[in-house]
Amino acid sequence: MNDDRTRYWVSTISLEHVLLGVEGGFTQADHGRDTRLRRLRHGDGIAFYSPRTTIGATRPLQQFTALGVVADDEPYRVELREGFQPWRRRVEFEPVVAVPVKPLLPVLGFILDEEHWGLPFRRGLFEVPSADFGAIAGAMRDAADDSVRVIGSASP
Repeated sequence: MNDDRTRYWVSTISLEHVLLGVEGGFTQADHGRDTRLRRLRHGDGIAFYSPRTTIGATRPLQQFTALGVVADDEPYRVELREGFQPWRRRVEFEPVVAVPVKPLLPVLGFILDEEHWGLPFRRGLFEVPSADFGAIAGAMRDAADDSVRVIGSASP
């Protein structure tokens, strides 16, 4: 079955790793494996959710931190160090501002239980309905209109 529709994704990644991806124009998932990255298609939208600023940080961040579009057709591999060659996808990032997840919970259809809202994010990289992606993207774009600290922009 050939399905050419645009799909939308959320990827759960620490802010530190999101910023590396924004700077380099890429994303990784599943500790560098290509399994889920192969599900992404050129033109798919992807929003990044950061539960924390860094892996192992104790204080929660709980924000959507970046927004982009998949800009290639297949995953590619890079060598970061001996024995670690993670798979990546190219992403064209949009200048947006990070927004907290909690105010969006009532409008996100993939959140089935607001009391346990964090469970879907534990999947790492997962598909979401277009309406949910639109709500996330809209909040991030609206915040960018009023902010100086824009993630994905060339300005400081």
